[in-house]
Formats: sequence, structure tokens, C-alpha cells
Amino acid sequence: MKAHERQFQIHGQTFAALQWEGEGEPVLALHGWLDNAASFVPLARRWHRPMVALDFSGHGHSDHRPDHVVTHLVDHVRDVLAVADELGWQRFTLMGHSMGAGIACLFAAACPERVSRLVLIEGLGPPTTKGEEVGKTLRQALDDMAALPTKKKPVYAEIADAIEARTKGFGGLSHEASALLVERGLMAVEGGWTWRADSRLRLTSSLRLTEEQVQGFLQAIQAPVCLIVGQQGMGGNGMFDHRLQWVKDIQVIRLEGRHHLHMESPAEVGEAIEAFLDSHQPD
Repeated sequence: MKAHERQFQIHGQTFAALQWEGEGEPVLALHGWLDNAASFVPLARRWHRPMVALDFSGHGHSDHRPDHVVTHLVDHVRDVLAVADELGWQRFTLMGHSMGAGIACLFAAACPERVSRLVLIEGLGPPTTKGEEVGKTLRQALDDMAALPTKKKPVYAEIADAIEARTKGFGGLSHEASALLVERGLMAVEGGWTWRADSRLRLTSSLRLTEEQVQGFLQAIQAPVCLIVGQQGMGGNGMFDHRLQWVKDIQVIRLEGRHHLHMESPAEVGEAIEAFLDSHQPD
């Protein structure tokens, strides 16, 4: 089924999303860092569930945060809540990939009454900073912010050049998947094309949670959780395994694939998600 564009006016910003019609409980999908709503197009082509895939602030077609504002990961949680409220979804399935999976965990912990089922792809909670390193990390963030005006985004003469560059990004990406993200992630400028994404997204995070805080969030999740990891992705090396014990009800599915396995192997990932959702019907 073809997606149609949605817009939401939230906290003085315009947020964009892709929406698919379907039957059953709706799904709110949250993409990864520097990706966009098109991340979920391959999955949406293979099922008939109602779904909204959001462009986070500074990503895709959504507005950037106001100038000179420092953004934090937890700010996205408030945006997700506002989008769910505007959609009129009191209870829904929440799905996230990578950074989106971390944000989904925070949301499910803070608003457990809103989330019936939680699907996580290549992510279980957000990244952390050790307590003894927070001062040094904040200083690096301050230096990065001060240097930002001197930074320039790359300009690609052809869209094909941007697609090629994206295939070499974090985790590696197939040409087909890269083209989907690039189509939604580029804007025309003098001399060619550049990324729409807010340059501040690449700065060092000024303040991140500690591992103890992430433990508290994961322990507060009440919904059943399905974690899907790629054997050649972030989860394949066991980086999330120590957090599994903090989640009350979690099923782990390990599939062949890289970090964006939901885009590169949508049939296998979609089948795994469908089986989980079918076995955990909402109340």
C-alpha cells in the first residue's frame, strides 16, 4: 500500500511523517540516527498494518530545532508523545530502529499505559556515558558547538554520488536501501545536493544517561518486547546482552544481516515481527 505524507504542528515545529492505512492496532515507527521515515518503507510494503513512521526533529522533512538550541535525546520522547496524542492513539504498538529503539524504550518506560507491544531493531536502550567521563564529554560538546559555524555540509553534484556515500555510512547499507533514505534526506543547493539533516545531530552529545539510569528505564517497561538484532550488526557482537536481564518480558530474535537489516532483509524481519505481534495480542 502506498504511503501518504502527514504533518504535525508540535511545540512550534512542523514534524513530517509517512502514514500507511491498514487493519489492526496502529504502529508508531521511530527511525535511527541520521535516517528518516523511509527507513520503514520496505517493511510497510510487506504488511497491511496501520503505521505512521515519524521524521524526528532535524531529520527527513521535519523542522530543525530553533537556532542556538542544544538538543538532547530525551527531547524526542516529548515529540513522540505529542504525535501520538495528535493521532488520537491512546494505545499502540511502538517500533524503533537503533536510536529510535533507544527513544522507544524511554517512551515505553515513561508512558507504559500507551504502549501495548514494543518492537526493537538493533537497539535496547540509548547509548550511555560513564559517570566519571561526563565532564570531559561536556567539554568536547562545547568545543564542537563553538566550531560548528566553520563546518560545511558536503555537496554532491549528482544524487547518485550521495547514494554511494550513504552506502558507506555507519553499519554499511545496500544501494537500494541507501536510495530510499537519500531520496527523503537530500535537498537541492547551489552546485548540486546536500543533506537536509541538522548539522547539530553530528555533534558530541553534551549529556547522556549513565548505564544505571538506562537500567532503571528498561526495568520500568511493562509491554512485551521483541528485540531483533543482526548477526553482522550492532547486536551481533553481544553489546546489548547485559541489558536483557533488566527487561521483564523480552524475546530476542537473531537474524543474518547488518545494522539496517529491516531495510535489507524486510521479508525475514517482517515475518519475525508479525509472529511476535500475533502471539502478543493487545488487551
